[in-house]
Parts: sequence; C-alpha cells; structure tokens
Amino acid sequence: MNLKTIYLILAILGAAIPIAFFTNFVSENGLDLFSFVAALFVNGAGGGFTADLLISSFVFWIYMFSNQGDRPKPWAFIALNLCIGLSCALPAYLWARTRGVS
Repeated sequence: MNLKTIYLILAILGAAIPIAFFTNFVSENGLDLFSFVAALFVNGAGGGFTADLLISSFVFWIYMFSNQGDRPKPWAFIALNLCIGLSCALPAYLWARTRGVS
C-alpha cells in the first residue's frame, strides 16, 4: 500500500470516528454549543487534550499558509479542521499534497 492510499484511509477514518462521537453527543444534548464547549474542558484530562488539539490545529494552519506555493490551498482543510477535526484535515491535506492538488 502506498503512502497516498494510507493518507486517504486515515482521512476517512479521521472523519468517521469523530463524527460518530459528535453524533452521539448531539443525540444526547442537542445542538447546544455551550454544553459542547463545557464538555471539552470537563476535567484536567479533557482540557489538556483539548488544548493540545487547539494548539496543533493552529500550528497546522500556520504551516499551510507559510508553505502555499504549489501546495493545496488551505481553506478547505481549515474548514475540515473546524467542522470535523485535525484527524481528518491533516491526512486529507497530506493526501492532496501527494496528488499535487491545489
């Protein structure tokens, strides 16, 4: 299996798994943004993971904007990052880079 295929599989898994958790949360709590944000920081472990993810996402955005050239445009991957998560956006970006998509 080549690297391009691995990135694609990871992007799909990186979308499916978080969406399953988000769907479960919404079915239990509705579309309550305040409850969602509160749940992200419910304790030290959750807050640490959330902070790590937010910082990693921000670094990913900086990387994409600083390395544009012939690379994929960052906006679609920022949307993926905000709507699904870094676990989908990062491998999707790497997959697009291996394909030469801009």
